[in-house]
Amino acid sequence: MKGRRLLDITGVKQVESFDNEEFLLETSMGFLSIRGQNLQMKNLDVDKGIVSIKGKIFDLVYLDEQSGRKLKDSFGKLFK
Repeated sequence: MKGRRLLDITGVKQVESFDNEEFLLETSMGFLSIRGQNLQMKNLDVDKGIVSIKGKIFDLVYLDEQSGRKLKDSFGKLFK
């Protein structure tokens, strides 16, 4: 992370959902929730499992499997 404004993440398996306030990523270490303000995906390399996010980053939280699935399902219901 560089100055809470740029975040490079490796080990990303899938981008589950994202908007300008939250990203939910499935990583090799579990689900990762990133919250902030004016978040944008700067770079996505699926083959290498790298995601770059810019914006003001407030927090990064690893979720257990159950919480990650619940959050993923909640996002899915919002966009149906």
